[in-house]
Amino acid sequence: MNATSRNLQAWEGFWRDAPAGAGQVIWDADPSVTAALHLPLLAGHADAALPLVDLGCGNGTQTRYLAGHFGRAVGIDASAAAVARARAEDADGVAEFRQVDAVDGAAIGALHAELGDSNVYVRGVLHQCAPDERARIVANVVPLLGTRGWLFVFEPAAAAKELLRALVQGPAGPPAKLRPVFSHGLTPGEMPDVEVPGLLRGHGLRIAASGQLPLVTTEYGPDGARIELPSRWVLAGPEAGDG
Repeated sequence: MNATSRNLQAWEGFWRDAPAGAGQVIWDADPSVTAALHLPLLAGHADAALPLVDLGCGNGTQTRYLAGHFGRAVGIDASAAAVARARAEDADGVAEFRQVDAVDGAAIGALHAELGDSNVYVRGVLHQCAPDERARIVANVVPLLGTRGWLFVFEPAAAAKELLRALVQGPAGPPAKLRPVFSHGLTPGEMPDVEVPGLLRGHGLRIAASGQLPLVTTEYGPDGARIELPSRWVLAGPEAGDG
């Protein structure tokens, strides 16, 4: 994840305290219901021979899956604790993980100097960032894409905020896996639906496709149903790109 110094401290605490193992974090759903659904949307335009950067990779579950479909996969996260967790959980070394804050333009520039034009995957990151940081992240991603890369952004819709509020305020209180999110001071769902498309267009990217899919979590509500957050995806590339 990527954030201000205050939020970065929150993320470090979150990942230090998170239980080890697959599915222990609320958004750490199996790739079969996450990245595997996004991959066909990205693959229709993206050159799989280019590297893929998983921006805000967390513990790297989706990065490891995507690594099997691109020439090289690099997960980046501002949190050292998240990167350490991602490396520890990548027993087969299928992906690479770096502590890189996407708000840092110099750091992203250095990544482009190393990797060249890259595809970028962003899942559930921007809604956790301050508005000015969202703009900086998008601005930094543009040169990382270069002229050949494609960007896939998947974020909870504004309606997710109300669903989360209802879960938090329910008689039983927040579900167990949701409690650490709030206890560490994180604020999910704080982003209007129009913001991502506006940011992408405002930074010179062309939106090739968009749509809605649920963000499937690893937690269940009081009714026993899996919690799924209404979410939106956008696929964008440079104006000069093909496809």
